[in-house]
Amino acid sequence: MPEGLAARRVALAVIRDVTENGAYASLSLDEHLTKSGLSPADRRLASRLAYDTLEQQLKLDWALDQIMARPDTDIKLRNVLRLGACQILLEDRIPESAATNTAVHLCREIGMDGLAGVCNGILRNLVRRKEELVWPDPAQDPVKARSIAYSVPEWLVRRLDQDWGVETANAIMACHAQESITVRPNLTRLDDAGFEALLNKKVWEHDKAEVPYAYHIRNMADIGQDGDFLGGLFSIQGESSMMACLALAPKRGSQVLDACAAPGGKACFLAEMMGGSGRVQAWELHDHRTKLIAAQAKRLGLENVRPITRDASVPRPELDATMDAVLLDAPCTGLGTMADKPDVKYRVTEESCRELAELQRKLLDALCMTVKPGGVMVYSTCSIMKAENQDQIAAFLERHPEFRLEPLPDTIPERFRAHEDVGLQLLPGRDAGVSGFYIARLRRARS
Repeated sequence: MPEGLAARRVALAVIRDVTENGAYASLSLDEHLTKSGLSPADRRLASRLAYDTLEQQLKLDWALDQIMARPDTDIKLRNVLRLGACQILLEDRIPESAATNTAVHLCREIGMDGLAGVCNGILRNLVRRKEELVWPDPAQDPVKARSIAYSVPEWLVRRLDQDWGVETANAIMACHAQESITVRPNLTRLDDAGFEALLNKKVWEHDKAEVPYAYHIRNMADIGQDGDFLGGLFSIQGESSMMACLALAPKRGSQVLDACAAPGGKACFLAEMMGGSGRVQAWELHDHRTKLIAAQAKRLGLENVRPITRDASVPRPELDATMDAVLLDAPCTGLGTMADKPDVKYRVTEESCRELAELQRKLLDALCMTVKPGGVMVYSTCSIMKAENQDQIAAFLERHPEFRLEPLPDTIPERFRAHEDVGLQLLPGRDAGVSGFYIARLRRARS
């Protein structure tokens, strides 16, 4: 078996799951790595090749189409070629012969023996002609050129230009995934000093992040199987997500609603911020996702989280004015996470943007009624689209003059709060270290 074939086998399985079956890249990768038995080095190789191939799919297809006699080839062959092309065009640590030979082996493994020779010929031709490839001319078609250069659909390039201008749009599209992950202590069991002591016992590299309670860790493997994680001493949660909870700032003993709560990270953080007091109702539309929230709360030993399967877009008059604080982390395009989730930019369409904006409007209108006079609602998304964020909140405030926009609390680092306008928009590229995220804190009038 050629060296590195096992890692490429996993990478191809993930690429095929995403492009042929509509799977999510992160979930597919976790699943395949868990059962792979790969060494740490091969796990890193498989992850890099899967993510780089998916992230650069438009660029790779543009190159392959110039080499292939019939670009409309079978999707299975196309995916093997994408993986090979990724190594030939984008990787400087992999011999071109290894990229080609392993691709031929993979062709045979997935039942395409008859096309193994075709695969070999195309990739060898790509190696010979890669310096002759022609890319879109920025002077003739600047949107097409940037679409291929950043591997972002053309409609999305235009929308990012419209919302943020060309320079910022380019910075957003050029962002790549962080090499670290963010963790935080279970606040009901550890303070910062206790968590530092725990981390110092690990082999992981770690450093304190800017956001309160957050730590970056690197060089970890199978963190989900770590004994202290399973024992509920800490959680994995991104800084942007944590800031949405810090923006809500629930007081001890509060009645809190987390309206679209799965998988439960925010609901649990809110419950911990209240010291296990009060109650956090954690609503989720689908029962299997509600069970994820329950599992999180059980792992962390939180008895003040109440997972409930419920459609948050349906008004519930019996709950009017019953909540001290409401968090609506709304369903959204997720385009703020493009760097970490390379498949998201291909899933979203202009039509799905419109549909999600309408759902967000319904959720806001239904949930705002549950806020007590004088209470707080935080609206957040992991999107960078103004239609889902600033425009959504501006329209909400016109419909609901009983609410006003409030500045975010100073627990959120000042370098982020400096960008507050109609809420806070975090942008990849501009706001180093965090994913794209939007947070607006809204206060209901007392009368």
